[in-house]
Amino acid sequence: MSAKLIQGWEVVIGFETHAQLSTRSKIFSRAPTAFGAEPNTQANAVDLALPGTLPVMNKGAVERAIRLGLAVGATIAPRSIFARKNYFYPDLPKGYQISQYEIPVVQGGAVEFHLGEEKKSVRLVRAHLEEDAGKSLHEDFVGQSGIDLNRAGTPLLEIVTEPDLRSSEEAVAYARELHKIVTWIGICDGNMQEGSFRCDANVSVRRPGGPLGTRREIKNLNSFKFMQQAIDYEVRWQIEQLEDGHAIEQATVLFDPDTGETRAMRTKEDAADYRYFPDPDLPPLVVAPEWVERVRSGMPELPRAMAGRFVRDYGLPEYDAVTLTQSQAMAAYFEAAARASGQPKLASNWVMGELSRRLNAGEGTVEAAPVDARTLAVLLGRVADGTVSHNAARQVFDALWSGEGRDVDALIEAKGLKQMNDAGALEKIIDEVIAANPDNVAQFKAGKDKAFNALVGQAMKASKGKANPAQVNELLRRRLAS
Repeated sequence: MSAKLIQGWEVVIGFETHAQLSTRSKIFSRAPTAFGAEPNTQANAVDLALPGTLPVMNKGAVERAIRLGLAVGATIAPRSIFARKNYFYPDLPKGYQISQYEIPVVQGGAVEFHLGEEKKSVRLVRAHLEEDAGKSLHEDFVGQSGIDLNRAGTPLLEIVTEPDLRSSEEAVAYARELHKIVTWIGICDGNMQEGSFRCDANVSVRRPGGPLGTRREIKNLNSFKFMQQAIDYEVRWQIEQLEDGHAIEQATVLFDPDTGETRAMRTKEDAADYRYFPDPDLPPLVVAPEWVERVRSGMPELPRAMAGRFVRDYGLPEYDAVTLTQSQAMAAYFEAAARASGQPKLASNWVMGELSRRLNAGEGTVEAAPVDARTLAVLLGRVADGTVSHNAARQVFDALWSGEGRDVDALIEAKGLKQMNDAGALEKIIDEVIAANPDNVAQFKAGKDKAFNALVGQAMKASKGKANPAQVNELLRRRLAS
């Protein structure tokens, strides 16, 4: 939903994203974090909050938080504090969640993203470490509920934005960019279906220039499609309520994809309701400058830096560069094809076109593509030197993808796709086309360009599609001019 479509109202959106960190053990215990285990088989004494147990900080979780901070240009706090966030749910054994409040480990920063051709930026408030709660399982058919504590203690990094977003499109574009960052730097697998990347959208509306409205938090949005639907519905609902004279009550809501509606789950708590206080079992987290530099030295080239390099080194348009850096695998594939073929723009077109079309149709991953980057580079070389036309190259690509062969030149020969580049043979075809189409010739000489295209079409048909189109155009214009 675009802000321009909501007459008289401005949409204000802030995000809280829980990224499950890619450690093998939990944040304060040695219990594993693997997904899909039988209920309560991955919770040890610390996760169960048995008397006498003490939490021990997972160093790997801290390093992943530092990586995120470096990626978004944030400040890494040299000293941060863990706090107890108190609330009482059946799936929270301790009666509190260990989190960070006043002094988080990552402070500030920003995430830049593109919405169409427009570049935007969202300011981050913080990113703090915390543990996940367990999960309540409701078995409606037997009228009972159970508790699975496998997730209890799973390490999370909660990434909080300022309320800088102004439409559902901006919100989804931001979430996609953040998802790309956390997977790119290897701190989260980004699996939304398994709950590894969960987004909460704080949505409110206001009159332009007025004070911020009362927000409602849409919890646990686990797909980009549902995210946009949920925000759009919530915005419409809030505007209708306000225009009917009703006040918005701060609340936590859930989105039902079956009905396309949000529904209130509970009234929304404020920070004071959680009674935060420093956790006496955990000392302050100290991050020395040397530690930060060690993490920095192991960071990959970030997507925005790589996109800038693609523009500088390969002369790509910014749109191409941003699209190609949506994943490390896609970027690596493009760069290998561009270097091997010496045709960076052609490689960009094919990676964003034919390759992406196949992948988007669910035909595997970039890493396992049947046509590897080096083979594509050979094919692009045959297009560039005029051996085959673009249409013929697509036929070869299809044959390579389906496993008909692995040798580009052998497939071109076997399918008879080699382009006709012999000037003498083409001139003969063009002379015959001109003689057979006097009306089109007369129309072209009268200034009608469509007649020229018709003559080109006749020449291509006469050559059974094998003529080099650029040569046909050049020779035909020369003949008509004489």
